[in-house]
Amino acid sequence: MSTAAPADYPEKIDGAVLKVAGVVVLGAIMSILDITVVNVALPTFQQAFADGGDPVAYSTVAWTVTAYTLSLATIIPMTGWAADRFGTKRLYILALLLFTIGSALCASAGSIGVLIAFRVVQGLGGGMLMPLGMTILTHAAGPKRMGRLMAILGVPMLLGPIGGPILGGYLIDHASWHWIFLINVPIGLIAMVYAWFALDSDRPVPSESFDFVGMLMMSPGLALFLFAASSIPTDGVGSAKVLITGILGLILIGLFIRHTFKPKHPLIDLRLFKNRLLSLSTITMFLFVAAFFGGLLLMPTYFQAVRGETPFDSGLLMAAQGIGAMITMPIAGALVDRMPVGRIVPFGLVLIIAGMLGLTQIDESTSYSYILPVLFVMGLGMGGTMMPIMTSALKTLTHSEVARGSTLINIVQQVGSSVGVAVMSTVLTDRQKASDFVQIGQSIQERAQHKPPLPPTHDQLQAIAQAGGQKQFMANALSDLAGSFSTTFWVSAVLCVLTIVPALMLPRKPLPEPASGEDAAPMMMH
Repeated sequence: MSTAAPADYPEKIDGAVLKVAGVVVLGAIMSILDITVVNVALPTFQQAFADGGDPVAYSTVAWTVTAYTLSLATIIPMTGWAADRFGTKRLYILALLLFTIGSALCASAGSIGVLIAFRVVQGLGGGMLMPLGMTILTHAAGPKRMGRLMAILGVPMLLGPIGGPILGGYLIDHASWHWIFLINVPIGLIAMVYAWFALDSDRPVPSESFDFVGMLMMSPGLALFLFAASSIPTDGVGSAKVLITGILGLILIGLFIRHTFKPKHPLIDLRLFKNRLLSLSTITMFLFVAAFFGGLLLMPTYFQAVRGETPFDSGLLMAAQGIGAMITMPIAGALVDRMPVGRIVPFGLVLIIAGMLGLTQIDESTSYSYILPVLFVMGLGMGGTMMPIMTSALKTLTHSEVARGSTLINIVQQVGSSVGVAVMSTVLTDRQKASDFVQIGQSIQERAQHKPPLPPTHDQLQAIAQAGGQKQFMANALSDLAGSFSTTFWVSAVLCVLTIVPALMLPRKPLPEPASGEDAAPMMMH
């Protein structure tokens, strides 16, 4: 194979490509931060939208997260086609506009129902930002510097889950819940102006027809499946809601897979899996995202539920992981541009497994001087794993395949993280249900938070007496609660070990570079 012309794709990172990276990072920060910031605000929504003094049910306010996720799931499958049809620059600015308008509308919501509806608008924009951002960066970078640029995109992906609770906690404590949405408005306006001037206009492909039948199967199928996965922690894996929506979702996805090989331009091109490197990278990424992000969400919960930390403080404690990843991410990005990904990813996974095994040993009194270095080691591994996997998935695709490939990767990420969170949450909940101390303790706490506060029941007082008093009872409950986290980290560690299998199959020898020509050319100016 002949190599791409050096004039098209220089090896050094220049000012022009950094401008493009800046636009993409701004969009990614808004999209990813928004998910974790809202998680922190759920208890605030319960009080802010209280009806007649009674707090809104948690299951209702949780729809502010679920509606956003389902909106994402609906729009992501269409992004690849839309990028090819209308051009990435136009679509990216439209996505920023939708997200910004959605944010302003969310801040103006006067009821929980209206807020949930406006979160759908916000999700339609947010869902397009990540796959479009990856497409734009891949087109701008070329194969010789994709690793370094993807490392830049990895920063908001990593810092979102850590920075979200810190930012959300600060804004709620020092301003009001409205500001978790209003903060997106100036950033969105800046990003739109920046994108207009920094991005090159690309040439749309008007000849491609829209796979309407595929859309009717994949978008609702993915949305139903993710809804079922997100409902498992609260409703249980055997509930009718989870089983019916999950099975319907899987049937629709199955029908889509059967359908996708018929049209010339399917909504999501599964023919891309003929590319062995893309297939291996996607499998590795699915397992990695399920294991790592499923486990990652447990730590802030541990800090708050077991150690009594505020969302703000738990976010600060998680910064140890962010610092570790920020050290290795640029190094791994530079290495991916110089050596095969199969020589990099396994080392990152070994560090993550070591960190996850370290977390299996924590209890209710484990010193932070032990936990923070463990999180730091996990961060080092994460920085050397996630973006190299993503880069290897995109690196061998031709220019015309990149938009569809980015869409495929983002769907795998969404499904992987949802499955991971559902699995870990289920293990954690089941382990907690097995402890009488935890169950009774949580019930006592709920009664105490009632307005007006309710005293413990006779049975609860009897359980406290049998344990040797309230102090000993609560110590037992806290010990069992910490034990449930430890057990769940074992499950996450096993999933991380399984990720090693496809990771060892990733290429350890240099690959031929993509062919030159129209397909491999960079984005062109009109």
